[in-house]
Amino acid sequence: MDVDLADLATEAALDNERQFVLTLGGHALEIPGARLVVHEKIPVPRFNFVEERGVGKERQTAFFEHALDHYFQRALRPTFRIPIPVAEHVDAGLRRFGFRPRPSPLVLLLASEQGATPTGRATEVRTAEPGEIDRVASFWTGERERPELRTALEIAWSHPNPHERLVPLLAFRNGRLASSALVYRYRRSAGIYAVTTVPDARGQGAASDLVRFTLETDPVGPGARYAIFADSARLGTRLETLGFSPARSFREYELPEGAQLAFSPPGPAGPPRWRPPRPPAPARSR
Repeated sequence: MDVDLADLATEAALDNERQFVLTLGGHALEIPGARLVVHEKIPVPRFNFVEERGVGKERQTAFFEHALDHYFQRALRPTFRIPIPVAEHVDAGLRRFGFRPRPSPLVLLLASEQGATPTGRATEVRTAEPGEIDRVASFWTGERERPELRTALEIAWSHPNPHERLVPLLAFRNGRLASSALVYRYRRSAGIYAVTTVPDARGQGAASDLVRFTLETDPVGPGARYAIFADSARLGTRLETLGFSPARSFREYELPEGAQLAFSPPGPAGPPRWRPPRPPAPARSR
């Protein structure tokens, strides 16, 4: 039987992302046609999304209602991640529920198996120290979610489960903190997540140097295949120059800010459509 190694590496990278959310306190649920990734305490789109795996036209209504009900009961606004090309009935169904596609596709890229060629860097990049946990957490989420993220990072960083490792990275330019990222390994796949640069250091190459450092030094151990997501064509082109290649593309659908987290009214109540069978009544004795 032929095995598509590229497809296996892609699936391993997608599994790595789910495990990343899980190790930070989230959970995942599999339903027919999709996987639901959920983090109730960090309600950001990157931690709350539906990964569509193939939904038939005749089953889409139940699929959407099942998936959305899981998030809406928790007051979460999920995104739907649909592999490109998007089936017409899936696009129509999402639009019917108020979701709209983002302008640029989300692209998963995989690093070359040969690794990166060492180059000079203008930015100092290093792994963070345990005492810098607050510094690391300050790069992501708002004030409300930050304590939860800080606790989750500290646990995953200091007390990893078997087969996983989380390493925060910090990049400095001219002695000032410029950029940060999280590198998470699960088995043989490693993902580079939450690459963020402070506003006054953007456009100076700090984020690129951080990614290049990751490929050159293997901070989560040797033998891992690295993956990263790009949500714009410009970022995707930049990552390709660093040694990544596109592996799979998705169209992301999201709710507009003013959309209400609720289903349409079901209409007037009616009789049950199904009743459980009743055993025959026992014969009366005379």
